[in-house]
Amino acid sequence: MFRIFCLLLLPIQLLAADFSGVKGIVDRRVPWLHVTFKTIPGKDVFSLETRNGQLVISADNPNAAAVGLNWYLKYYCHRSMSHMGDNLSAVFPLPVIKETITINAAAQYRYALNYCTYNYTMSFYSWKDWEHELDWMALNGVNVMLVANGEEAVWQNVLKRIGYSDKEISDYITGPAYNAWWLMGNIQGWGGPMPQTEIDNRASLTKKMITRMKLLGISPVMPAFYGMVPSTLKNKTTAHIINQSKWGAFVRPDILDPTDTAFTRIAGIFYEETQRIYGKDIHFFSGDPFHEGGITDGVDLGKAGAAIQKAMQQYFPGAIWVLQGWQDNPRKELLAETDKSTILVQELFGENTNNWETRDSYEHTPFIWCTVTNFGERPGLSGKLQRFADEVYRASQASGYMKGVGIMPEGINNNPVTYELLLELGWHKEHVKVEDWITGYITARYGKYNPDIARAWQSFLSTIYSNPGYQEGPPENILCARPALKIKSVSSWGNLKKGYDTTVFANAVKSFESAAGSFSNSETYKIDLINFKRQVLANQADKVFADFVAAYNSKDMPAFDKSSKAFLQLHDLTNQLLNSHPYYRLSTYQQQAKYHLLNAMMLITYWGENDPKEDNLHDYAYKEWSGMMLTFYKKRWELYFDYLKGNTAVPDWFTWERDWVKNNTQSH
Repeated sequence: MFRIFCLLLLPIQLLAADFSGVKGIVDRRVPWLHVTFKTIPGKDVFSLETRNGQLVISADNPNAAAVGLNWYLKYYCHRSMSHMGDNLSAVFPLPVIKETITINAAAQYRYALNYCTYNYTMSFYSWKDWEHELDWMALNGVNVMLVANGEEAVWQNVLKRIGYSDKEISDYITGPAYNAWWLMGNIQGWGGPMPQTEIDNRASLTKKMITRMKLLGISPVMPAFYGMVPSTLKNKTTAHIINQSKWGAFVRPDILDPTDTAFTRIAGIFYEETQRIYGKDIHFFSGDPFHEGGITDGVDLGKAGAAIQKAMQQYFPGAIWVLQGWQDNPRKELLAETDKSTILVQELFGENTNNWETRDSYEHTPFIWCTVTNFGERPGLSGKLQRFADEVYRASQASGYMKGVGIMPEGINNNPVTYELLLELGWHKEHVKVEDWITGYITARYGKYNPDIARAWQSFLSTIYSNPGYQEGPPENILCARPALKIKSVSSWGNLKKGYDTTVFANAVKSFESAAGSFSNSETYKIDLINFKRQVLANQADKVFADFVAAYNSKDMPAFDKSSKAFLQLHDLTNQLLNSHPYYRLSTYQQQAKYHLLNAMMLITYWGENDPKEDNLHDYAYKEWSGMMLTFYKKRWELYFDYLKGNTAVPDWFTWERDWVKNNTQSH
């Protein structure tokens, strides 16, 4: 009888969840919190209760347990983590949960990260940075996350096995700030060579990340082999390779026809090397052939899609192929002959698009609703928060193929409210009203409720966090634009238009600032106040710009001198404001990127193209940081004003910007 009893207990013991990863979050972030974790049956469920004066979190898996921990911190302790400051000071006495609460996830997948995030934000992350990142991801319920920073080692081994020399391999792999566009098939070699020490360090860091992610219940999404090969491979084989021409001024990698027998061979090598370095416990792969253009001539897309999927399944049975729903991708024809049960499409740009609807759930394919939020990690306050809530709810009700939500920012160090809201929507089955939800957010962000802050944020919801109309990222700051008398945008695809009442916003910032005396010790409050005031100055710059243009065109030089000086002074005021906190200093970024400074400085200025006729990416990733405001943006305008006054020749911005980068990398 005793033996039977023990055997009955055995399956229960085997099913007990491993909460060691979540306990690690407690130890690192909130060591003042005493919590007991227990296993309960279910699927993505957690419950919270106070038992004998102690917090008990019950969950069916570590990811749900981490969300439960965050729920208690946020809604009971008024504490939070973010990419723009943490508010995690000790709370005593611990809040008591009077009645047990149980919450089930509404979304099967809670996805995070864009390839671009790995460069605009994470190019130079240390393990300490990744620990913070992964803790935040787990607390916010992310259970599927892109991992795109360790592929150099995989490709190095693949190319060696097919006969490439070390020099040829080095010419193919990009520098550390550009691997996103390499993996997406847009560029090759730019910013390189990548030192072998960096390749090895990235592989080691990625292994460490994957190990930690598994403890936190986060599945890695690794790059797939979708046919991308060096453009030199066509000189070494008779296989059918499609020249992919250019992406802007950059020569793209080519595409090896997935229906060619050589594809099967190289895909096998690629997945073998992935397994050898990162293991076989990988269940998601990401890869988009013909991303942002590309040439499909001579390719049977239906058979190509099936072949890409077949190779993946051969080495990782049951793996899910993750595809970006961006522009025309994934093309209908590419999906036509695939097994859609192992495909997941990201509705990438949900804040502006509804491709899931117009394409009938991507021709009946599982998808997740995502937001990009920003491009190039350009600064600015924006995020269509109520649209997030409306569209996530609408899609979940309208389509049986919607499987979750995702955040896909090109850079994540901005607008923390957007990421927190969207991921929390993955735990709400009901339609969320953001004007109600925001109270819990701001109380946790700043540590306590304040009526002035609450009033300010209600105005923010109708201004910066509404901003209707099509917009690729936040409205831009004209102070940071390449000087001209007619300027539509700072970056090629951006927009200067503020689609909200800037006076209402400025008054809301005053309300927010009036609470400063009560939040002198709050890091999150300080960071946000600087950001809000920065946006007020940026908005003022639009009017001052219009003033000096009008004065110049009417040849009123006294008015021009006055308004142009006022414009330059806005650079000074912005620089002074930003310099008051390390978060907004160029020097902070330079210190992080100290071993790869040329890559870092190129990315945030001219980006990389060396052809003046193809200079479309300049200022795509511009930054409002102290240091840059004076030496880069203000200096450009000073030179331009001298030109307008007839003192100098027409400035050559293309050359000047590259010289600035040289001068700011050689001295470090």
